[in-house]
Parts: sequence; C-alpha cells; structure tokens
Amino acid sequence: MDALTAELNEPRVGHDVIASARAEWFKVLAWRVGITVVGLALWEAISGRWVKPFWISSPSAIWAQLMAWVDSGDLWMHVEITMTETILGFVFGAVTGIGVGLALGLNKRLAAVLDPFIIAFYSLPKIALAPLFILWFGVGLLSKVVLATFVVFFLVFYNTYAGTLAVEQELVDVLRLMGATRWQIVRKVILPSVLLWIFTGMKISVPYALIGAVVGEMMASNKGLGYLIQASAGQYDTSGVFAALFVLMLIATGLHELLKQSEKLMLRWKEESS
Repeated sequence: MDALTAELNEPRVGHDVIASARAEWFKVLAWRVGITVVGLALWEAISGRWVKPFWISSPSAIWAQLMAWVDSGDLWMHVEITMTETILGFVFGAVTGIGVGLALGLNKRLAAVLDPFIIAFYSLPKIALAPLFILWFGVGLLSKVVLATFVVFFLVFYNTYAGTLAVEQELVDVLRLMGATRWQIVRKVILPSVLLWIFTGMKISVPYALIGAVVGEMMASNKGLGYLIQASAGQYDTSGVFAALFVLMLIATGLHELLKQSEKLMLRWKEESS
C-alpha cells in the first residue's frame, strides 16, 4: 500500500518541482527587467541634467540612432559583416583548438616538446597582432577571421587540453583491460569527459572572437560594427558609439545563450544520471 501511494504521489512531486523552477525563473526575469528599467530611467534622467549628453548620450538618443540605422539598412550590412567574421573565426579557432588539445592531451611526449612554443605564442598580446595580420592578409574579411581564430584557438585549446588530462585514468584502464581500441577509449570515455571543458572554453571565447573581429575592423575596414564605432567616434557621435556597442552586447549575449543551450542538449545524459 505504501509503495502504491508513493507511486501515485511521484507525478505530483515532479509537477511541484517544475512549478517551483518556473516560479524561480520568473522571479529572476522580473529582477533583471526591473534592474534594466531602473538603470535606463536613471541614465535618461541624468543625461542633460547632471551630465552633458556629449559624454554619456541617453537611451532615447541611442534608440533614435538605432532606428535611423535600421531605416537606412546600414545596420544590417554592418552586423552581417561582423557576424560572418566572428562565426568563421570562432568555428575555425574552436575546431583547431579542440583537435590540438586532444592530440597533446593524448600524447604527453609531444605536449612536452611543444609546451614552450605554445606558451610563447600564447603570451603574445593577440590584439597587437592585428596590424601584422592586416599586413599579411589585407584589409578584407580574411585578416579579421584570422585574428578571431587566433584568439579563440588558445582559449579552447587550453580547456580541452586540461580536460583531457583530468580524465579518470581508472576508466581508461578498465576499457583497456576489456580490449577496447584507442579510438573506442577516446569515443566512450575521453570525449564525454572533456565535453564540459570544451563548452566552457567555447563560452569563454565567444566574446573574444567578437573582440578580435571588431578590433580588426576598427584598424582597417570600411564595414562592420567596429568600423561603425570608429566612424561614430571620429564624428564625436556618442549616441552612435553607444548604439553600436549595444548591438555588440546583443550579439555576444545571443551567441553565449546559443552555446549554453547546445551544452544542455549535448550534456543532457550527465544531468539525467546525476
């Protein structure tokens, strides 16, 4: 009888957990919206009263500038260029970073040989390489993609490499005793264990990919959000600078959320087993 009662109450408990999680989500959302509204209201009130709009602009002026760019079609063209550079750089950097990280994590001798060279390249300030990449690859799309790739590579590489080294050796030894091949060990143990580290590196590197693309545009380009920021600053248009920065924040947040949802989907097995 007790077992039957527990079985009947189980769906109710699951429903209560979902309802509680949903209520908590709405509370967090309400706080976020409230903070945003209060912050924008204070900004609008301060601008022109205590601080000159030349220095901080105002939310209404920034919105007007965004609408002007949308009406003219300029915004979409610049967003498309920056998004293309960011996504290509992110994909190339992440793929090569994962590949090299796994290769060195699985080959300790190769890692020991290449370690000083990797440290030397990693220690270089990535933004300082932008003029060199522009000189090598021109002022077009390629130089920005290469810069974003270079920035993303090291962040994803180090997370993947550290995750590979952190794999439990006992699990690897068990599969070896069972006669598993090297590829089976990588596929069944190492990759699932390293996925969390890989996604952490990718989430960290997303804004840096965007930074790499924008910095390249600010240095040498006539398209993209970086160019838009540089052009607005050159005209002392504070509203234009803030408007472009606002778009960049939206892009970075959207890409981060996309990766976050992909991580939940890929690591769903881990949540179900915990």
